[in-house]
Amino acid sequence: MYSETNNQAAAAAAQPISVLQSGAGQKVLRDTYRLLSATLLFSAVIAGTSAALRLPAPGLLLTLAGYFGLLFLTFRLRNSLWGLASVFALTGFMGYTLGPVIGHYLGMANGPQLVATTMAVTAGAFLGLSWYARSSAAVNMANWGSFLMIGIITAFGLGLAAVFFQMPALALAVSGLFVLLMSGLIMFETQNIVRGGETNYIMATVSLFVSIYNLFASLLHIFGFLGGEDG
Repeated sequence: MYSETNNQAAAAAAQPISVLQSGAGQKVLRDTYRLLSATLLFSAVIAGTSAALRLPAPGLLLTLAGYFGLLFLTFRLRNSLWGLASVFALTGFMGYTLGPVIGHYLGMANGPQLVATTMAVTAGAFLGLSWYARSSAAVNMANWGSFLMIGIITAFGLGLAAVFFQMPALALAVSGLFVLLMSGLIMFETQNIVRGGETNYIMATVSLFVSIYNLFASLLHIFGFLGGEDG
């Protein structure tokens, strides 16, 4: 039975993504997009409020503790209504941590244009990647999960090194790496949902939200550097 199940999964992964868009997968995708839209709006309000009030950044250790703690809580509660409260707590906290960063860039001469451009590029990238991931011409990313996970862990480690050793060039390179990895993760997770690999819309929302969050933050860093006002 186990072997037969594995063979069926492997056969499904080898098919074009357009063949695998089942009704169940489409329902999970719709539910995911609804929750994702709500969490993005909620997080944006929190981030905007944090930036406007010039609230202090929580610091690296508190940020990591809050993120991983709320992520673990969301995972544990993913099959209950409390999971919805947890995912809003997680995304709200991430919005708060982004507020001081946005406030920093808004304080620049071209800050408002920079932030607006980054938001537009992030939104366009997400919509384009999501559409492409579901098209018949898309690369089948069923076997990319391990590669993306290794890449994210590596980039995360390099990012910590850039912070601790104050290496701006490495931080910029890590931002570029995260843009590529998050783009890949958006495509991977979208295909995973529509083919039925991810059936929990709460966890699917978290995955896509984190991808969009990191994509936005990385692009903001890159655009700020290219604008000549970020060090």
